[in-house]
Amino acid sequence: MTPMWDRPILMHDIDDIKVEYHPSSGIPTKVYRFEDYGRGPGAPPAVPEADPIPWQPFRTRMDFEVAELAHDAGLSHEQLDRLIRLIHRSRIELFTLKNRKDVRDTWDAASFKMTPFTKEEVIVPFRGVDQTFLLFRRSLWDWVTDLLQDPQVGPNFVFDAQRLSKFNGEKFVRFIHEPWTAHAFWEYQSKIPSDAKPLAFILYADKAKLSSFDRAKGYPVVARCANLPIGIRNGEGLGGGRVVGWLPIVKEDKQHSGKPAFVNFKNAVWHASFLKIFDCLAPLSRLGSAIKCWDDVIRVFYPIVLILSADYEEQAVMALIRGLMGKFPCPVCLVPRDELSNTLKVFPLCTCTETKALLARARECTTLDAREQILSSQSLRDVDSSFGVLEHTDVHRALSHDKLHFNDEGLFSDHKWPELQKWVERLGRQAAVQIDSFFQSIPRWRNLNHFDQVISVSFSDGTKYEDISKLIVFAAHTVFNRDTDPEAYLLLCSEMSEKSWNFPKKHLSAHLFDDIEAKGVSRNYSTKPNEKMHGPLKDAYQDRTNFKNFAEQILRYNHDSLIAEYIRNKLDHLDSQNLSISDDLEDQPDTALQETDNSDDIDVDSTEPTDAQHFSLGSKQAAMSFTLIEAGSLGNPAFERFRIKLNDFLNRAFAANSIPFPGGRRIQLVASDMIVEYRFLKVNFESLVDWRVSTDYLRCTPMFHGSPRYDCVILQTDTGIIFGKLMLIFTCTVGDVQYPVTLVLPYDRPVGIRPRKDKDFQFWRVKRKPRASAEFFSVHSIVWGCMIVEDVSRPDEFLIVDTIDTDMFLRMQDIRSQ
Repeated sequence: MTPMWDRPILMHDIDDIKVEYHPSSGIPTKVYRFEDYGRGPGAPPAVPEADPIPWQPFRTRMDFEVAELAHDAGLSHEQLDRLIRLIHRSRIELFTLKNRKDVRDTWDAASFKMTPFTKEEVIVPFRGVDQTFLLFRRSLWDWVTDLLQDPQVGPNFVFDAQRLSKFNGEKFVRFIHEPWTAHAFWEYQSKIPSDAKPLAFILYADKAKLSSFDRAKGYPVVARCANLPIGIRNGEGLGGGRVVGWLPIVKEDKQHSGKPAFVNFKNAVWHASFLKIFDCLAPLSRLGSAIKCWDDVIRVFYPIVLILSADYEEQAVMALIRGLMGKFPCPVCLVPRDELSNTLKVFPLCTCTETKALLARARECTTLDAREQILSSQSLRDVDSSFGVLEHTDVHRALSHDKLHFNDEGLFSDHKWPELQKWVERLGRQAAVQIDSFFQSIPRWRNLNHFDQVISVSFSDGTKYEDISKLIVFAAHTVFNRDTDPEAYLLLCSEMSEKSWNFPKKHLSAHLFDDIEAKGVSRNYSTKPNEKMHGPLKDAYQDRTNFKNFAEQILRYNHDSLIAEYIRNKLDHLDSQNLSISDDLEDQPDTALQETDNSDDIDVDSTEPTDAQHFSLGSKQAAMSFTLIEAGSLGNPAFERFRIKLNDFLNRAFAANSIPFPGGRRIQLVASDMIVEYRFLKVNFESLVDWRVSTDYLRCTPMFHGSPRYDCVILQTDTGIIFGKLMLIFTCTVGDVQYPVTLVLPYDRPVGIRPRKDKDFQFWRVKRKPRASAEFFSVHSIVWGCMIVEDVSRPDEFLIVDTIDTDMFLRMQDIRSQ
């Protein structure tokens, strides 16, 4: 029987999704109802059968879990032996590990489960003398084969390019998100045999500081597979990013540092190292290779490096250009150095073919001056590129926009932010205090850094500058005046001051739209998930090495961690399968989401949100009578006549929704009746970014991280959307049914005449009602959470922070249009 979502649709409805598959796939174009799309090509794969003994080669499950604990805790050899002796004295479950050597031997035996590291020498001459360096690498092909053969990761792979479009009522409009929905994936599949599939790699490389004073550095290479969905690819599980290389770092030489020959030598070492990393891919990019996948189907794959994720300095090394001081500092196009600020003009693109030809012509010259003249005409280095061995991979096309370093740690942190700091300094201490006080007062929000001070503090983490950039307009709009501080005011409006903006990171944004069309949305090539992996490497250096020849020690620990993650993943899958079987035999009672008020904003619910589950309550408190509630809220106008107002609300809600009254009589809760308070709320909604279910984590608690936290929400009412602040979330029982209710302070008073800056900064302004005007709403009425900040220059008026994330920005655009 054909699934409902695969049946042909003759008439199109608004939001229908059309999927055009690459001709080589042999799959005809399909149109899905919007609500069915998630059950069609984007549906989660079927759950595979679990391995019944996933802990092998550990002899027992207990053996593995003890070894895993010792690994995670970083126990010393002596501590591990002591732990093993203690377990043998009081064991219940079979435990066979004898000592630390037995543990080490078993880890080594387990290492075959995933592709291990190998150590190789890289030899590059400098001034006629061969220099030898150590390179550590995993085989990229073997690593991706591990993923393709894994029964849990494999089903998530997407092998064929797709063109997606959405029906707007008149026509289908193309949209792009994952790499396989963009141009480059489609074009590459058109170049390989029709019975083959593209296997697209995302590579990242950058130096990592391992010690506090830069005395120790590492040079990890991280790989991700672009055929996997972004939730897996950018996640931390088996299908996420993996360290696949550890590049040598050339020590500076006082005699030669900074000289062109030595800089070229360092670039040559980098590319000689990458040439070895590409050894396994180079012949396969021309000939392809067959892999027997998780489903026992043999598929032929052709590899391509589709995306290179790196900061500007690393991109210059990858593209072998001369960087900031070259005549053409862009690794993507031939923009002259003095025209970097001109983002409207289009310049010729760099290509590998032209670069190779220019390098060959330069090397035909008989004098160094003539060679230099040719190379400097396009700011090239006299070094062979490692990317040239890969068929159909063009390094200039693979290099991608890096929001973290180009925008957050580049344009904002290095240019706009220092300019704003100068203007604040000119206004004096009170201006700095006002901005810092605003950042202190901002409500905590999931995935947003909270600051006590920003004006006089420097940060090394680009995500902190990203969060400052989201909030600075709301913090500084009362500090800078349009008439008296016009340049600072223009900076807040994201317009340019008289400062020179002629630098590469300003120019590189000109290529962002091309990158999106070619490789999908910017999070596909963000360096942020890769930079996050520096932390565990630094921890391994500090806690798991003797600080000598540390690369090998770090990578052994890294591989042990991968093996532990692999086995743990299989164990959890086995436990889940066994629990599912148990649930089929015996109904399990539902348990409410429990969470302590001091826990951080993390996903504490083990169940995935679904469209049917609009919200869930957590942090359950003891039941309280109305008498206790009203006695504990004396002096708080929001809780005056609490029970009476709740009775009125319930009676109106029952009547409006045609809910039968218990016993046919109006609801009359009495003082001794009880309610149950909840201080945590998860609200699930359809994201406007990718139309998937997203979740807001909301608090309504007198104590969270040492301070009260009462989040704001957007509610859908009979008269439209309103904003409000949570005052209390609870359930009350009417008849035999529990109803979730929330007390909200509405922010829907008329604002009156709006100031000019609302138009300049695109502010959405709301005004708070008096606390005595707090109202009851069904929790079902809450559609989203939101962040609202006070405008201290106008009493009781607040501003909606629409820059908190992309979904909120789009949501507010939609609300404005209505």
